[in-house]
Amino acid sequence: MHPEVLKYNEKQESFQKEVCDFLAQEIDRNLSGSENRIWHGHPVWFLDGNPTVGYSRQKPGIRLMFWSGADFEEPGLNVVGKKFKDASVFYNDVSEIRREDLQRWLRKAQEIQWDYKNIVRRKGQLERLK
Repeated sequence: MHPEVLKYNEKQESFQKEVCDFLAQEIDRNLSGSENRIWHGHPVWFLDGNPTVGYSRQKPGIRLMFWSGADFEEPGLNVVGKKFKDASVFYNDVSEIRREDLQRWLRKAQEIQWDYKNIVRRKGQLERLK
């Protein structure tokens, strides 16, 4: 795992750090072929340079976001973006995270992808990769 991601997690309050550490470990373990780093101030995992999943601290809690999550058709990802294909869920305690759901969402993240990597070049238009 990228040292900057570990540093990000260390800066969180204890309950948020637990959530971040759990998410980072599960994402790293289950999103094969990915690379991670801090991107726009938050931990993000990429597949072939395309942002796929990440998390950030926000007022409602730790937001776990899947860039293409709106197409996962998962009721647990209940915060759906309005402009793009993202979907999210917020956590305030590690006990709220259902490992089975997270693992299923990570499998879908590899199967369902929109091309965010080239969105600027395409002037805001998304194309489906998988």
